Amino acid sequence: MTPSFRFSGHETFPCRYAWLPKAIGVITESPDLFVDDQKAMVELGLGKNMVRATRFWVQASGMAIVDKKAGGYRVTDLGQQILGRKGHDPFLEDLRTLWLIHWQLSTHVEEPLFAWDFLLNRWPHPELSKSAAMKAFRNEANRIERDRELSDVTLEQHFDTFLHTYVPTRSRKGEIQEDNLDCPLVELRLLEVVGEKRADGAGRHETVYAFRRELKPEICPDLFLFCVEDFWKRRRPTEQTLSFRDIAVAPGGPGQVLKLTEADVRERLEQIQSDSGGTYSYKETTTVQQMSRKEAIGTKLLLNRIYRKEPD
Repeated sequence: MTPSFRFSGHETFPCRYAWLPKAIGVITESPDLFVDDQKAMVELGLGKNMVRATRFWVQASGMAIVDKKAGGYRVTDLGQQILGRKGHDPFLEDLRTLWLIHWQLSTHVEEPLFAWDFLLNRWPHPELSKSAAMKAFRNEANRIERDRELSDVTLEQHFDTFLHTYVPTRSRKGEIQEDNLDCPLVELRLLEVVGEKRADGAGRHETVYAFRRELKPEICPDLFLFCVEDFWKRRRPTEQTLSFRDIAVAPGGPGQVLKLTEADVRERLEQIQSDSGGTYSYKETTTVQQMSRKEAIGTKLLLNRIYRKEPD
């Protein structure tokens, strides 16, 4: 199936701290929240564009989906387990939740967010600048979107939304602007400023970024296993095993999406048998590098393990 990429819908607003918890709480009581923009504006206390952005992020993060039968939206099991009233992290205070949201945003198969899919999985350079990204965006958009023409404005706004999801906006004095503190995934430090360079054909300088590939101990073994299992379900559902390359460097895999080094992935896989109580194992020889499992562990149990909560 050819994916249908999304370039808009976020109204150029990165997701903000209060949006997901607030929306999940309201949808639980009023599934028709987003059917009427005016009602949503009152319930959420937001302007029309922010309401539409909230609707986009609630769906893109996998916390809620359209319920066609009911004519509204419903909170997913994942959304209830994480952000529900009795969820693991109803106020979005845990860094592990932010990694889970990042994973959800980055791993759509049928309708991927273009900037997330392209920059996390297929960007070939160690560094990233806006001018270089825009050039690549135009080329890639022309290749994959033959039936519609995307304007430079749309592509630029999409890139800026990705950027401001992970990098705090600074004033000319270098201070982090207060309104950007509402973007929770900034805390992941996934994308960092590493310098400046002269923009192509211009006398101005532009910021250069790079993905942070150092060790990430905050991604606990069970969170890593959640991502591996989710990748297996979404992209390799008929496979009995996963190769090291599947996990470390394949598009949509944990190594690429979480920006883990191959050495870190290998070390995690070598520990996965003990971390999973023997359910998963990893074998590496001169000819084989693969992970296998006795059975799939369900999402609810994995989330309980991530947050260290005993099952009901």
